[in-house]
Amino acid sequence: MSGVSIKDVAARAGVSIGTVSNVLNRPSSVSEPNRVKVLEAIHTLGYVRNESARQLRVGRSRFIALVVLDLANPFFSELARGAEETAEAGGHTLLLCSSAQDVERERRHLEMLRQQRVAGIALSPVDTSEQRLAELRTLDVPLVLVDRDDPDGTTRSVSVDDVEGGRLATAHLLESGHRRIAVVGGPRGFTQVDQRFEGARRAVAAAGLPPETLVEIVVDRLDIDNGRRQGVRLAGWSPPDRPTAVFCLNDLVAIGVLQEVVQRGLKVPDDLAIVGYDDIDFAAAATVPLSSVRKPKDVLGRSAIRMLLDGTPDAENHGDLPVVHHDRQVVYLPELVVRASSGN
Repeated sequence: MSGVSIKDVAARAGVSIGTVSNVLNRPSSVSEPNRVKVLEAIHTLGYVRNESARQLRVGRSRFIALVVLDLANPFFSELARGAEETAEAGGHTLLLCSSAQDVERERRHLEMLRQQRVAGIALSPVDTSEQRLAELRTLDVPLVLVDRDDPDGTTRSVSVDDVEGGRLATAHLLESGHRRIAVVGGPRGFTQVDQRFEGARRAVAAAGLPPETLVEIVVDRLDIDNGRRQGVRLAGWSPPDRPTAVFCLNDLVAIGVLQEVVQRGLKVPDDLAIVGYDDIDFAAAATVPLSSVRKPKDVLGRSAIRMLLDGTPDAENHGDLPVVHHDRQVVYLPELVVRASSGN
């Protein structure tokens, strides 16, 4: 029967509403005869407890939310897997949302989650400007930034040193003898993109080479389609002008570049060496196994949820020891995985 309330159950059983509430929440405090009458009334009327309403009344929830940038990117799927396992182990259910790299959509998700009084939110934000981070700090929900950090250290976060990741990838290509390297990524203003570009520039400067060593190619989104378009472009350059290597700021872009240049007759890595970023599962299975900067995806998810549940960072070892800046932020070090696409 729909629409049955706790008041209806109390009337049917001939007891007070408080007695029904005690049967539902503290059954040991109710006498056996009254408990039996209430349970029989519940069964007869078909009463179903409104768990969501109960949680809102007591101000807590068994739900934790993870809001990511793009569910089409396997990086975030793998991050979500680690987050879900940790949430369930802590007695919570994970709600997964995607902002699709849209700030307004992100705002709508966060407002809905705030109204539902989730126990906490792990967020990979679209915008990490000072103004946006100030807005996020006003949320009346425990918040942890994941795969991002807060430059002033106010907001708790779990992230990876993307400047170091960009440096590792570019230094590897420089050590392999490449002196004209394309760096493909975007959009500009996106924290991780800017940091990876900066890491590439630092590697060139450390090698004593001119800034022109890098050919920076900015795209509007880190996806396979943009990678394919840039693969067509790179394959179309004449050999004297064409870079001999490309560092793509994520693996989806790198896979798109790889597909197009191979289809157009270039040999990888002989004609064009390729390095990606994130080391998603597909990287090792590409036509030419893809070199990539590995980020501890599931570890990021697990650490963010632990921080929400416990209130303190719980840094896991992953390859090199994590760098813990202070008690509100954990920064992991990336690793370079070299495969056939850049030469073994």
